[in-house]
Order: sequence, then structure tokens, then C-alpha cells
Amino acid sequence: MNPNLIDTLTVKNDTKIVFLILDGVGGLPLPGGDKTELETANTPNLDRLAERSICGLLDPIGYGITPGSGPAHFSLFGYDPLKNNVGRGILSAAGIDFPMTERDLFIRFNFATADKNGRVIDRRAGRIDSETNERLCRKLQEGIRLDSYDVFFETVKEHRGLIVLRGDNMRDEIEETDPQKVGMPPIPPKALTPEAEKTAAVIAELTEKAKEVLSDEEKANMMLLRGYAKYRSFPGLNERFGLNPLAIANYPMYKGIARLLGMTVNQQTNTIEEEFDALRENYEKYDFFFLHVKPTDSRGEDGDFDAKVKVIEEVDSLLPAITELHPDVLVVTGDHSTPALLASHSWHPVPVLLSSDTCRPDSAKRFGEKECINGGLGRFPMVYLMGVALAHARKLTKFGA
Repeated sequence: MNPNLIDTLTVKNDTKIVFLILDGVGGLPLPGGDKTELETANTPNLDRLAERSICGLLDPIGYGITPGSGPAHFSLFGYDPLKNNVGRGILSAAGIDFPMTERDLFIRFNFATADKNGRVIDRRAGRIDSETNERLCRKLQEGIRLDSYDVFFETVKEHRGLIVLRGDNMRDEIEETDPQKVGMPPIPPKALTPEAEKTAAVIAELTEKAKEVLSDEEKANMMLLRGYAKYRSFPGLNERFGLNPLAIANYPMYKGIARLLGMTVNQQTNTIEEEFDALRENYEKYDFFFLHVKPTDSRGEDGDFDAKVKVIEEVDSLLPAITELHPDVLVVTGDHSTPALLASHSWHPVPVLLSSDTCRPDSAKRFGEKECINGGLGRFPMVYLMGVALAHARKLTKFGA
């Protein structure tokens, strides 16, 4: 089925939908164990919700495909992740509300640590804080000039940054320099098409100059480039589905996705609890809410099983702040799985529950992977989740005579 079919069926009403997204929530048991992080966590509120909900599993992209956060979130909101795949650079730019033009090439980067032989020994430079990042970006901005191109260095958060190259005929078909593992040198920014040769040469010059500028730094003495992207626009959730959406997220990239899809972005919050407070404070103003919880993914990427469990338990303790509002549809899921066992994103399907007065509750007693395998929603592509949520909110009319 074409996921855009629902665009032709939407109707406006006063019902409200909440998407509570625990980034990277899906997991795996540790060796010798039999429970994932979600199944290990003490989650009485999620479990009670599951008992009166319908559950299932979602494939963000396709069977066996490990998704990036960008395409996974596009899929969550009903956008075909293959047709709408964009580089992470533009998501970072939108996330910090950088004034974008059609002459821009956006590049997301990590500050990293290299040894004396130029091999990467820490891809995140010890997760430096944002204040250090800001100092380093000022240093790069002052120290680097390029002929015929403007270059901007912007802090995103912690070790993450944004480079914007502004000039004519920029291309994004270029090899990323991040080797994705330690012990390896950065990958040269090789052009993947003949048309990208000139841009690749500019990026190679840029990375060499950045290496010189950062050479006296103890931790952040290297940049690893990822997610090249040219500017593009998307039809928003209001245009497609008639929704008035609010995004509540602490990390810039997810704010960027929200802005690209026409969501109002809530003012900055700093904790998960503040995010839940923001939803309650804005509940009367909007009819669709995207509440994003990042630390589940971060702790999974750290390989810290117990810390990921604690984040899930914190979310569970705050859940009444949502359920007491009685949204017409409450969806709890993730964008992808990030098992602590693997310390990375994985291809495993993501558990999902949907609570609504119009759903058919299944036999699930807990919110966890094993229970969701047998849930009434079954296993289906994530891109269809938005349509299921809209239908339960009575925001879709009949198809055909």
C-alpha cells in the first residue's frame, strides 16, 4: 500500500494524538540473561497501559535493515524512509534553526580524538560538553578560510557540530570520513560521482586545515564528517494530515526533523521530566504531540544495560502525566532498537503499543518485546503507524464507495 494514501482520507476533528518516542528502546538480553532492557525495567505504568492497549512490532525500514535516526523518524511520521532519506547535516541545521539557503551543503560532524599516527581512538572526543564545542567552533571559524566558498562552524550539542559550506554547484555524493570504529584513520572524502569531484576537493582542503587548527587540542583534535546534505523541503504534517503538531525534544537533530515536517518546536527543555511538563502545559494548544526521549538510545550506544533500564523506569514513573490527560490516542514506541549488548543501532523490530478507546486490546500483560511479538497489531512497516494512529483518532474517512 502507498503510505501517501492516507493524505487523501484525512478529516479534521478535536481528537488528540501523543507519540511518546523512547529513542532506541528495543534491546536484547545480555549473555546468560533472558530479558531485554525493556523487559528488565520495573514499568508498572507501561504494563497497566499495555493491558488495555494493542501491541505489536515495527520495522523502521525493512527486514534486516539497521536504520539511522533520520529515516527512522521520517518513517514514524508516515514519510516513506527510502524516498525521503536525507543526510544528517540538514537535520542538524534545522535542529539549531540555521538560516538555510539553496546554495548550502550541510555536514554533520563529530569532534574526535586521534592518536599520534592519525588513528581514531575516540569517535566522540570523550563526549566533550557543549561549552567546549562552542570554543572549538569559534577557533575553527577564525582559523579557516576557503577560496570562493563561505564556511560556517556551528555547535549542535556536546561533541556534535555542523559545517555549512556555501557556494555554487555544491554536491553531497561524497564518502563520509567517519570510519565508524576506533583504531582506523579517517576515510578520505572521496567523490561518489564525477559531478561531486570539486566539492570533495573543497572538503579535503577543509579537513586538512581543521586538522592543523585542532592539532594542539588534547581530546578534540580531529573532525569526523557524516551526513552530507543539500537543502530540500517537505510537505508538513498540517499539509498532509491537517494536524497542528508540537515537538518536544532536547536534542537538536530531532528538533530539526520536526521543523522540516512543519511542527512547532517547543522551547528548550533539559530533562525528561521537563519534557513531560511541557506536554501538559501545551496540551490545549495542539492536537498532535511528538515527545522524544533520547537517553534510552545514548545509554544503549554506551553499552550500559543497567543505565538504559533506569531511563526506561524514569519514563514509566512520569507516564501518568500523559495518561491523566486522556489523549484519544497514545502511542509508545521507539524509532529503532539500540541494544546495549551491541552498543549500536540494530535491525531488530521495535515494540509498540497503541492505547485508544477505539482499539481492540490484545492479551499483552506487559510492555516488552516478547509480549509485543504476539500483540494484535502484529509486525508491520513503521511507515504505516501514522495511518493506524490517525484511524484510531477518527481522523481518516472511508476509502471508496
